[in-house]
Amino acid sequence: MKPLARYASLNGYLELCRSLGVDPVPLMRSAGLDPSGLALQDRWIPAAAIAHLLEQSVEASGHEDFGVRLAERRQFSNLGPLSLVVREEPDVRSALRVLTRYTHTYNEALQTRMSESNGLATLRVELDVGEATETRQSVELAVGVLHRLLRGFLGGGWKPLAVCFPHPAPADTATHRRLFGPVVNFDHEFAGIVIDAGDLAEPNKMSDPLLRRYTQQLLDSWEPSDDVTIVSRVRELIELLLPTGRCSVEQVARSLGVDRRTVHRRLAESGETFSTVLDATRVELAERMVANPRLSLTEIADVLAFSAPSNFSRWFSGRFGCSPSRWRAQRAGDTG
Repeated sequence: MKPLARYASLNGYLELCRSLGVDPVPLMRSAGLDPSGLALQDRWIPAAAIAHLLEQSVEASGHEDFGVRLAERRQFSNLGPLSLVVREEPDVRSALRVLTRYTHTYNEALQTRMSESNGLATLRVELDVGEATETRQSVELAVGVLHRLLRGFLGGGWKPLAVCFPHPAPADTATHRRLFGPVVNFDHEFAGIVIDAGDLAEPNKMSDPLLRRYTQQLLDSWEPSDDVTIVSRVRELIELLLPTGRCSVEQVARSLGVDRRTVHRRLAESGETFSTVLDATRVELAERMVANPRLSLTEIADVLAFSAPSNFSRWFSGRFGCSPSRWRAQRAGDTG
């Protein structure tokens, strides 16, 4: 199946586009992404769509350093729950080991490998979005974020020995050299960062030993079974595709990089069908959206891909035992 990444991978995207005089909304939509999804940073989307978006953003803005600029806007907290775990590791080596092992919890397309030799530590960044497409900006974003994390561990005065990219240098390397220093290399054999191995033994000043038991429990919870993964992926893609009117098992299968039979088989192995997952996702979304008085029932029907508000009302009544308008009024009375 094609790898997914969380919307958190695009944190700061809207602000960067606007600072460069670019309207981000049509760019996101042309890449098949929902701009409102940026408010739901834990939602999964195809990693290839992010790669397409970043490359299109270069064309729209005229800035070949778009990925690096976006990396500058990333914060340690953008890793979500993983940031809590990494922060509590006692030293830089153990923090990086956790980071490299659990990168898939926020980006399945990204892999970071760490090796040590002759007093050097090399962090290689590899990206596979599941299809043949340009990923230059995605690679630069990933390396830039890793560089910022290392500076967070080692202090603002820390400098790498080398920052490497496999692609040619842009026409203007000023942003790269401002962020990475004079050690940035292009047309290199790999993407990544080389540091002094001694840096790995540096203590993590953010670490609190009393919290390590809790963070270890959190780590243990990040080993989902294949069944949970396939159901979760399908649910997230359904939620993403419903407002587009293109939510079908065929479209979900294409997003996952498999055929529809594989989707049906994998769901059946976990006791589900596409219809049951679709219905459960609609129920969850309907309950949340109908409770929001700012959304009209017509808008909700559109988002949930019902052909008419009356069809949505009949479906809602069958699931909740009353009409959506009555359910909303009852909820308002309960909280009033």
